[in-house]
Amino acid sequence: MAEEGFREFVQLRYGELLRTAYLLTGSTHAAEDLVQSALLKAYRRWDLVDEPMAYLRRALVNQRTSVWRRIGSRELLTGVLPDRGRADGSAAHADRDELMAALAKLPVRMRAVLVLRYWEDMSEADTAALMDCSVGSVKSQASRGLARLREVLRPEPRRAADVAGVIA
Repeated sequence: MAEEGFREFVQLRYGELLRTAYLLTGSTHAAEDLVQSALLKAYRRWDLVDEPMAYLRRALVNQRTSVWRRIGSRELLTGVLPDRGRADGSAAHADRDELMAALAKLPVRMRAVLVLRYWEDMSEADTAALMDCSVGSVKSQASRGLARLREVLRPEPRRAADVAGVIA
């Protein structure tokens, strides 16, 4: 009975979990591994879990933090995506890639706060409870994270010579 409930839950929510994991890791493969390990932990305790999404989000954040601590700065996320063999000139894809690269530059905890607050649309209190920190920490991490994203995503000012060349 519990196995069927778990299977149904995974079928319904796998995409959401994978998106969250991708935003936490910055890599499709790492996100899939992260979701699988979180689901394995949840499956072992499925009968005891009251709020499956909250439990799994916390498992994703904790597992990602644990991996980050283990490998530290040896992990290198790249802002350049591999060539997929097809041209896509969509501005939305470019903006998304730019945002993902900017997110990858943030510390893990700050990235987790931004993902939970603004992607998962969780309240400050829920995010604080999930990350086992104070609401004030969530607020400050979110504020600093958004400020860093603004700095990274700010368009470079054009030089006067470049503008003059465009006008002429």
